[in-house]
Amino acid sequence: MIIKVCGMREAENIRAADALPIQMMGFIFYPKSTRYVAKRPEYLPRNARRVGVFVDEEANHILRIAEEYGLDYIQLHGHESPELCRQLTANGLGVIKTISVSAAEDFAPASQYESSCAFLLFDTQTPQYGGSGKPFNWDLLQHYRGETPFLLSGGISPQDAERIQNLSHPRWAGIDLNSRFESSPGHKEIKRLSDFIHRINHP
Repeated sequence: MIIKVCGMREAENIRAADALPIQMMGFIFYPKSTRYVAKRPEYLPRNARRVGVFVDEEANHILRIAEEYGLDYIQLHGHESPELCRQLTANGLGVIKTISVSAAEDFAPASQYESSCAFLLFDTQTPQYGGSGKPFNWDLLQHYRGETPFLLSGGISPQDAERIQNLSHPRWAGIDLNSRFESSPGHKEIKRLSDFIHRINHP
């Protein structure tokens, strides 16, 4: 199972999280986010794959940031086209496209990204861009019948360990952790993360 910790910003917090058994770490490059990364931290992960989160940005801007930060994946949270996803993939980047979910029909747009993304990310539908910090009804996942693997997001908290252990879907690849593991926006509680990861990895 892929464990992605998103919304990182502070060098020492990044270093501590990078020592945990996680596979991806996310950095938000959307200026309106409270977790916006305005300048390159003094430490960037060396173990976890680096994921840059963008909203409706031009390809050239994304590629420039990807080079500056040594990004491995680009996570797209806006109305980005499959063509943009393919362009980023052609430049050697993995692409994660976010799909906002509140009902069964919300999975329909996922089909247009079948051949252009490494992963989808299913998050709770919200009027604002970015996460809401609230979960959606995971029973809805049964309506996703695509081939692209997905990460599950949306307010996952330390209390969800057992639900995650019991989750079953042929395309489920991992989880995305953010606000429910923070003491303040962009600062993760490392012990809380560590305890949770241990629980889900050692049921």
